[in-house]
Amino acid sequence: MPRKTNTDRSEKHGRRSSTERRTPRPKPKIDFTVEALDFKNTNLLRQFVTDQGRILPRKYTGLPSHYQRRLSRAIKRARQMLLVK
Repeated sequence: MPRKTNTDRSEKHGRRSSTERRTPRPKPKIDFTVEALDFKNTNLLRQFVTDQGRILPRKYTGLPSHYQRRLSRAIKRARQMLLVK
């Protein structure tokens, strides 16, 4: 009986071997201006919210951390005013 190699085991369990590299997921390109960041600008805010109503993380938006915090505050304010789900 032939010996199992690491690739056989990893394929069995759905894992990648250490030599296989993951292809990076492309970041969405969203035009963003700080002046337009307001809770009343619902068209802009909807681009940063998923269909389930979750705020997209910084990893996907590509925004700096201080703009991401301002964005999340604006989305939360818009939710309270029932402008965005």
